[in-house]
Amino acid sequence: MGVLGSRVAWAWLVQLLLLQQLAGASHVVYDDLELQAAAATADGVPPSIVDSELRTGYHFQPPKNWINDPNAPMYYKGWYHLFYQYNPKGAVWGNIVWAHSVSRDLINWVALKPAIEPSIRADKYGCWSGSATMMADGTPVIMYTGVNRPDVNYQVQNVALPRNGSDPLLREWVKPGHNPVIVPEGGINATQFRDPTTAWRGADGHWRLLVGSLAGQSRGVAYVYRSRDFRRWTRAAQPLHSAPTGMWECPDFYPVTADGRREGVDTSSAVVASARVKYVLKNSLDLRRYDYYTVGTYDRKAERYVPDDPAGDEHHIRYDYGNFYASKTFYDPAKRRRILWGWANESDTAADDVAKGWAGIQAIPRKVWLDPSGKQLLQWPIEEVERLRGKWPVILKDRVVKPGEHVEVTGLQTAQADVEVSFKVGSLEAAERLDPAMAYDAQRLCSARGADARGGVGPFGLWVLASAGLEEKTAVFFRVFRPAARGGGAGKPVVLMCTDPTKSSRNPNMYQPTFAGFVDTDITNGKISLRSLIDRSVVESFGAGGKACILSRVYPSLAIGKNARLYVFNNGKAEIKVSQLTAWEMKKPVMMNGA
Repeated sequence: MGVLGSRVAWAWLVQLLLLQQLAGASHVVYDDLELQAAAATADGVPPSIVDSELRTGYHFQPPKNWINDPNAPMYYKGWYHLFYQYNPKGAVWGNIVWAHSVSRDLINWVALKPAIEPSIRADKYGCWSGSATMMADGTPVIMYTGVNRPDVNYQVQNVALPRNGSDPLLREWVKPGHNPVIVPEGGINATQFRDPTTAWRGADGHWRLLVGSLAGQSRGVAYVYRSRDFRRWTRAAQPLHSAPTGMWECPDFYPVTADGRREGVDTSSAVVASARVKYVLKNSLDLRRYDYYTVGTYDRKAERYVPDDPAGDEHHIRYDYGNFYASKTFYDPAKRRRILWGWANESDTAADDVAKGWAGIQAIPRKVWLDPSGKQLLQWPIEEVERLRGKWPVILKDRVVKPGEHVEVTGLQTAQADVEVSFKVGSLEAAERLDPAMAYDAQRLCSARGADARGGVGPFGLWVLASAGLEEKTAVFFRVFRPAARGGGAGKPVVLMCTDPTKSSRNPNMYQPTFAGFVDTDITNGKISLRSLIDRSVVESFGAGGKACILSRVYPSLAIGKNARLYVFNNGKAEIKVSQLTAWEMKKPVMMNGA
């Protein structure tokens, strides 16, 4: 559709939704934030917590109430669809329905009425997460988890179909009378059996999908189910894969090209039979509350998946080493790419959430593809987010930052910004030796060696959402180590990427953990890059071109709105040079999630 057609479609949709709002909206924008702030203060909640300047400006979130897992993202008849777990009655988890929003570009969103709500015996006590699959004729089908017995949290899998496949907005969904279509038989733990994946179609004409579960006390399992018609499903004799990690929630299983291209692959594409395709199996760990994945091979005959790295289920590669959970990918046929959604919860208190009236956001959608090494994925914010950049960026070039020095980046408001920076380290000789006890524990290493702990090469990076006096600041940085001694070999320098929010807020009772991951990159030439998306109460950072990603939630009390500052800092012994820093103010998209 051309630009004119797209504008007409948006205008039509906005008019439709305004009428729906008049009829009775499911999400309502706060009527009086000043009254709410006064009430919050009376309840002992800091006034800054309910400041509207802490609501994100360009991340996906409804105007009000609780959200969590992204569900069934898809592209259909020119529209992107995102469903998500939503509590229409408050800012804490409960009363969950599938809220539904649509977009032309994954940045500007309009909300429709909820798509799936408890309404049948098979989901009377809960409509939990699930996925969408495009059938052979191009129409979507949703599989989701329902809870049909409250006493034991009994979980079953249900199917929902669009009432009118010709409607590009998919505004109505129906649940066939034969639900549930998958029940926990054969010794499966019925209280840990949920979140069906997107299905894929094999050469035999059967559809296959995974359901996450827990076997015994600690073994995460992805069960395979097969069907010809999405009505009758049979479990395969063996799980696709399992590991002693605890419960596997929100599994995701998809192909990626292994020939260096950045294009995505549909799960049912004929290309998946090629030797140039690898598979990714992602699981969300219920106990640890983070997502990890492995890259490996899918044996279609045996219905088994084998990670390339035998230790992959032990030394976890994560999409994001920060506050990022219950993620879900989908294939975008419009741009032939795979897109990743992930949920970021709040890290203030439940009382704070109730006072401000909202909780949870979705991370900026990311394009994902296989790194040329074949060992991991690369991630990068979708290109559409760049449309929100202001016209006139601030640029800093060839600026040397000496040990102990920090340099302010001025000329723009940085509470809502996009910052890209390329660093050059003058020498790696001062790099500290990596403690062997922390060689696989980036989180522990960052906690012990935070942003204010002087080092050899680093810490260097950005202070974001910083106050004028630096009483508040969130640090996003790198630190370089010499590898732990192993057999006398020199080895490649080890790069640690951290986000340190321990000084991000003067508000009490904040959860402020450091987040960290090792970056599998060669820094022997001294070069490394960083991109940070700063959005009021969230910082999303991408190191070394997307090899490591960290999302952190922060709640400044001073560095809010026009009072937020941005700095480059260097707390190492080695000089660093900012080869180039480019920073843009970010505009607000259309976020009409009030219909």
